[in-house]
Amino acid sequence: MAIQLTADDAKQSLTGHVETKGIEIYHKYGPTLGWTDLPRLLADRVYVRYPCEIAFDSAPLLPGEFAQPVQKTERPEDGFTMYVHPIYMTQLDQVPALVLYQLVALNYGGFASSDDAESFGAAALGLTRDEYYDRICELAGQLGELGPEVMAAGHDDHDDCGCGGGDCGGH
Repeated sequence: MAIQLTADDAKQSLTGHVETKGIEIYHKYGPTLGWTDLPRLLADRVYVRYPCEIAFDSAPLLPGEFAQPVQKTERPEDGFTMYVHPIYMTQLDQVPALVLYQLVALNYGGFASSDDAESFGAAALGLTRDEYYDRICELAGQLGELGPEVMAAGHDDHDDCGCGGGDCGGH
């Protein structure tokens, strides 16, 4: 008798997978993954499925959005540009946390959730999910487009946290 897997089964599998990949990144790139390590990570096809470069440009970002991967062509194999809000150019040590959050969208598309992004980023940086979530919210709050009610919101409210929307897996 064949086992029928549900969408929830697939979701749980993805969540476990992204956390495992995050832990592997932590062990390979060290507990202090920084700006100088980020290009090596982005070139590592074990952890970043498609070629990716960073551009500090807010034009493709929605209001309140801190970063977003955008395909260069119709073919994902041609690569992505990870647009990061230019406000973070003076905080390069914080950019990896923002990029890690969005790498889940680049690697897994719309199936990835905000929970997956948090699990991945937290594991890659050796933080708890709460610590990582707090860091992301603090960084997103620097955009000045978020009200205090958004910053106080729980993990389930990502409509305005700077991740790009409800599922944090892109638009």
